[in-house]
Amino acid sequence: MHFVWLFLNFIPKCEDNVRCLQWAFWCVVFGCLVLLTVPAQATKTVTDAAGRQVTLPENVERVVCSGPGCLRLLTYLQAQNRAVAVDDAETKERGLDARPYALANPQFQTMPVFGSFRGQDNPERLLTLDPGPQVIFKTYPHMGFDPEELQAKTGIPVVILHYGDLGPHRATLFSSLKIMGRVLGKPQRAEEVIGFFSKHIRTLAERTASLSGTETATAYVGGVAFKGPHGFQSTEPDYPPFQFVNVQNVVATAGIEGNQRQHADIAKEQLLEWDPSACFVDLSTLQLAGMGGALHELRHDPAYQVLCAVQDNKVYGLLPYNWYTKNFGSVLANAYFIGKTLYPECFKDIDPAVQADQIYTFLVGEPVFDELNQGFDQLAFTRLECR
Repeated sequence: MHFVWLFLNFIPKCEDNVRCLQWAFWCVVFGCLVLLTVPAQATKTVTDAAGRQVTLPENVERVVCSGPGCLRLLTYLQAQNRAVAVDDAETKERGLDARPYALANPQFQTMPVFGSFRGQDNPERLLTLDPGPQVIFKTYPHMGFDPEELQAKTGIPVVILHYGDLGPHRATLFSSLKIMGRVLGKPQRAEEVIGFFSKHIRTLAERTASLSGTETATAYVGGVAFKGPHGFQSTEPDYPPFQFVNVQNVVATAGIEGNQRQHADIAKEQLLEWDPSACFVDLSTLQLAGMGGALHELRHDPAYQVLCAVQDNKVYGLLPYNWYTKNFGSVLANAYFIGKTLYPECFKDIDPAVQADQIYTFLVGEPVFDELNQGFDQLAFTRLECR
């Protein structure tokens, strides 16, 4: 402030100690009066997902999102225009991109960068942003820069969000959406997004609720990404799209527990023993060029060629599920395609591509299915030739 500058610059030039002290006294008095006349900024206190009480401005218009999926949630709440910077995952050149929120917001590619992906924040960069963020949202708080240390170093409130999923940790996701909504002053939009997910999950279940045990299909999904692309043996026992449409996942009853319910690598021999009647391939596996991807394995590994699904031409392509963590819109879109494929009578009024665009339009503001699918050789929601 100007009075501080005056005080600091006057003292060295003052040759009269008494007059010097008088000037110092009046500078301090003037400064106090100035501070008293400046209105205090209105604040509010929010409890974040870690149970921390975080005090932040009443009106939050400028934020950054740190950690996998954080910017996706901001986009769901129609607040992506409040981001003043992004992590470098948004600005990297990509041959493939399966993030609908990023496809709908190409401006992210040219925004200032505040740190590296997966929560590797740079406090110095955060402090030099102009305009600077009023709040830092942070998913996966144990990944990257410690939230408490980040808040202490920058003086910027850090709000922790636990990402959750649309399966067993759905309540965690919904809670984080509500927290973000409270911070941004958008609680209604948060409730709309929660209602949207709940409605579609309920609708999917209702369409297949009448199927008896003998009528339900058995299937396997391979090539599921987890911190990068994987081959056909990479899967998820609790794969939500199967659960939503009453499909028996051959991996679900394999005695897998704990974190492996979210991701598991299955032995090839075990998969051959299960011999699912239908197989789905998460197209994130196409990132593995050459012989590493699930599609190449299915086409060229003699062991996989004997699978009933391959013999009967029942192998299908799905939208990537994990791409900078979970793509919730693609989870719903995949569920509609799986339902349409395995239970056509229950989904005879559904065009999966049209349904996908309706989902994306609500969540990210743009119908990006065609653009997304072009990057994956138009293989999403199609039968894959494996023989």
